[in-house]
Formats: sequence, C-alpha cells, structure tokens
Amino acid sequence: MWSTYSDNLRGALFMVFAMAAFALEDMALKAAARDIPIGQAVAMFGVAGWVVFAAMARAQGERIFHPSLTSPVLVWRSLSEIAGRLFYALAIALTPLSSASAILQATPLVVALGAVVVFGERVGWRRWMAIFTGFIGVLMILRPGLDSFDPLSIFAVLGMLGFAGRDLATRASPVSMSSAQLGVAGFAVLTVAGLVLVGFGGVVIPTPASLGYVAMATVIGVLAYGALTRAMRTGEVSVVTPFRYSRLLFALILGVVVFGERPDGMTLLGSAVIVASGVFLLQKKRHAIRG
Repeated sequence: MWSTYSDNLRGALFMVFAMAAFALEDMALKAAARDIPIGQAVAMFGVAGWVVFAAMARAQGERIFHPSLTSPVLVWRSLSEIAGRLFYALAIALTPLSSASAILQATPLVVALGAVVVFGERVGWRRWMAIFTGFIGVLMILRPGLDSFDPLSIFAVLGMLGFAGRDLATRASPVSMSSAQLGVAGFAVLTVAGLVLVGFGGVVIPTPASLGYVAMATVIGVLAYGALTRAMRTGEVSVVTPFRYSRLLFALILGVVVFGERPDGMTLLGSAVIVASGVFLLQKKRHAIRG
C-alpha cells in the first residue's frame, strides 16, 4: 500500500512539473503568435520537437516510429492529440491565456470518468466530491451564460476534450513504447495540426523574436511532454490527473506578468478552490494508506 502512495506522489510531482512547463510553452507560443500566424508557430514548434525526440530515440537505440503506432489505441491518441493541439492553439491565440488555461482544468473530470469506464479504477465518494468541487471552481472562473463568458472559449473546451482523450490513450499505450517514441508521435501530429491552421492563416517570414519564442517553446515543450508521459504512467489516473489544476496558477501568473491580464476576484477565488480540491485528493489517499 505504501508503494501505491509513493507512486501517486511521484506521479503528482511529474504532473506539477509538466503543468508549469506547459504554461511556459503556452506563453512562448502566444508571444510568437504576435509576429507570425499561430498555425505557422505551431508547425515550426512541432517540427523542432519531432527532431529532438527522434534524436533521443535514436540515441537510445530505439526505432523512431514504434511498430504499435498503427494500433487502435495509438491512432486514437494521435487523433485526440491533433484535436487538442489544434483547438487549444486557437484558444491561446484568440483568448486570454488565463481563461484558456482555466477551461483546460476540466480535463481531470473527463479523464477520471474515463479511468473508471475504461480501466475499471475505483474512485471513492470523497474523491468524487473533491473532483466535483474542482469543477465548481472552474465554473466560478468561466461564469457561462453571463456577459463575461467569451464564445471563443469553445476552442479551449474542444482542446480540453482532445487532451483528455490523449491522456487516456497514453495510459493504455504499450509499456514497450518509450517516452521518446511517444514524443515522436505526439510532435508529428502536432505538426499536422499546425499545418491545418497554416491553411487558414498563411505563412510569413518569421522575426528573430518569433524564432526565439518557438525555440523556447520547443525546449520547454520537450521537458513537459516527457514529464506528462511519466505522470500518466505513474500512480492512479484519478489521483494524479487532478494536479493538472496547478497549470492554472502558473498561467495566471504568466498572464499577469507577461501579457498584462487582470483576473478578477472571482477568477482568483475559483482558482483557489480548484487547487485546494487537487491537494485534498492526494491527502485523502495518504490518510487512507496510513490508516
């Protein structure tokens, strides 16, 4: 039982690190999109990340493309990844970083439900209540039906559903498939998503600043991707995934400091509720094991 708690703790730490890195990646891509079309930025980012993960796979003596890539699970993962990246890229380009990240925090709800349906994980009522409380915190930030709700946020909702599907498929992916090979697959479909957006936004000559932001996103994104893969493969999905909520805190800070966003009191209160629910989940698991 202690081993289970230890796995959950390590998975949670990997998830928090991944979320901090993803928030920085979002910031860099949003900054790059000020000078070049978002599709071009995503495509450049995808190609660069693919090259890095392909080199990592070769350095480890692995095949760049794992034979299981054509399996139903990984085809579903690729389609989910394309949807998640495509729509979330539009969200961070067209809406405030803080609000797009807030909508993304509904991902654990979908993943937790999927873990019960697909993997047969057992989730006690206290953990369900904590997850539900986190969802209430998200609603406090979004305020659907009110004037403050942005219709463009539908892009973030669609992106969230795509990422949830990706995470569940990652959990079910073959154990023999390394993080580098998963990264190759992920950044390959990211490139596809960028090229789809390029068809609508076109291509321009990148500025030195935009190239720098894309390079920054690549380095950080590679680290984030590896940490997320480790997180989803360590511990219980229903315990680890709520720590995605930490991404909201990082996004709020970056939104304020870098883009001059000013979240109101309800947004900050909702953020506190979300983070508290995630921490509560791990605490309940620890007390249950010790008891």
